[in-house]
Amino acid sequence: MSGKGKAALVLGLIAIVVFVLVYFGIRFTSDFGKTETQVTSENAAKQLDKLYKNISVTEAEQIKGQIDLDPVSVGESLPDISKFPVSVDNSTEQFVEIFSSTEKSGTGNDGWLNEVATDFNNANIELNGKRVSVRIRNIASGTATDYIRSGKYVPDAFTPSNELWGEMVKAQGIPIQLVSQRLVGNVAGVVASKKKYDELVEKYGSLNVKTITDAIADNELAMGYTDPFASSTGLNFLVTALATFDGTNMLGETAVQGFEKFQANVPFLASTTLQMRDAAKTGMLDAFVLEYQTYVNAPDLKGSYVFTPFGVRHDSPLYALGNISEEKLDIVKKFAEFVAQEKYQNLAEEKGFNGLQDYKSELGVVEGDLLSSAQKLWKEKKNGNKPIAAVFVADVSGSMDGEPLKRLKESLLSGQKFLGRDNSIGLVSYSTDVTINLPIGKYDTNQQSMFVGAIESLQSGGGTATFDGILVALKMLQAELALNPEVKPLIFVLSDGETNEGHSLKDIRGLIESFKIPLYTIGYNANIQALQSISSINEAASINADTDDVVYKIGNLLNVQM
Repeated sequence: MSGKGKAALVLGLIAIVVFVLVYFGIRFTSDFGKTETQVTSENAAKQLDKLYKNISVTEAEQIKGQIDLDPVSVGESLPDISKFPVSVDNSTEQFVEIFSSTEKSGTGNDGWLNEVATDFNNANIELNGKRVSVRIRNIASGTATDYIRSGKYVPDAFTPSNELWGEMVKAQGIPIQLVSQRLVGNVAGVVASKKKYDELVEKYGSLNVKTITDAIADNELAMGYTDPFASSTGLNFLVTALATFDGTNMLGETAVQGFEKFQANVPFLASTTLQMRDAAKTGMLDAFVLEYQTYVNAPDLKGSYVFTPFGVRHDSPLYALGNISEEKLDIVKKFAEFVAQEKYQNLAEEKGFNGLQDYKSELGVVEGDLLSSAQKLWKEKKNGNKPIAAVFVADVSGSMDGEPLKRLKESLLSGQKFLGRDNSIGLVSYSTDVTINLPIGKYDTNQQSMFVGAIESLQSGGGTATFDGILVALKMLQAELALNPEVKPLIFVLSDGETNEGHSLKDIRGLIESFKIPLYTIGYNANIQALQSISSINEAASINADTDDVVYKIGNLLNVQM
């Protein structure tokens, strides 16, 4: 090779090296000083923009609707009682119906009361010359209380998980008589990882609700608890926590200030115990609330978590309700005697009940009016000073035509009463294409009116591009966060079927993970695995409702999250 050729080769190599250094220098310095989260978010934003360009999006004309200022009617939203299964049917014409909490009238270890009731019905027990029996209906304590207090359906008797629900029924003015203070023993508690438990005990000397609320307020403990409107354990935890701030006035200024400081650092509120357990499995929570009977039946918890009881005991009291006849009252009393037999208490112990017998309730009787006020306080203060920005994503594909779309509209019109004036909301609908029916705005009277108008104008037709609708909601929330970084973003998706057009779950899963936006899904008349899967990414709930009970279920969900 000539001298000129060698020189040219050297210059060429130098040029390549310089290009490489400049290229990677730019790549390196563009990320210099940024956290991994920032870099990931920027990449996610670029990916979102790229996917968004492939979607046909239109903005609907804003139409105001007539807003309803009347309070929510729980009775009207409740579905027919047949939605809740009878776990043991009566075997005679002379019988009483008993609402029973789910931990004792379900299946397996949760089916203790069913086994006792079946034996009772087979025992040929007679009262006043007539054979008698019981009917057990499996229904969560909070939901059962809604039926009873609203008058929608009042059974002969009621055995909730704890006495708090009985006090709330009593406060409503409904005749209620305590027949048995305890059918079976149980307690509520905080389940904490052993590592975190040891850390807190070393610092505070012991673990109880007072030290737990202090640790949460100081951002030393990531703990979740359940909806105090629906969950016995959640309601128990709420009033116990308020009492730790001020035992003489749990709704006074001192208690409220303590609750606000504590609640500001609670990372997770679950609609159900099942959702709480699923969130715990991710390892993101140091502690969560649970009943002892569930704890002892969970092998994955017993070895690595420590149970600390709190609040009132969960001893399943039994109440007779309404203007019950003497004949029926005698059946309720006879059943309570039957349940108390040693044989059935031993059976309960085998199923995880009757543990921690020495634990005594930390609280005295909490009157029903005070409990209702505590729930109201929780609703007002649970989000602290961090308002929510939520986008509702409604499926208006052809399969939603008729009754499904009618109920979707009813559920949103009813649910919007739970939204709260400090929050911001928007509405997106989708079929084959996507429509922004209402841009995100502060939920004042004007926005409420336009939300109602947008809901009423929804029409069905076309395919099902669910994930396109979600992408548009993500885009709207990213724009809102750019303007208001302090808001907490949420997405609610209402759909009746699998996606058959547009982007796929695979396309958007990474975006949901990167943006960390909880995505709550409500499936109509279907078990929509894709929606359930995407809800689980950021520990959001997935509700499988049908057209009969979706109004009530969405109302509960919005009450917790908004």
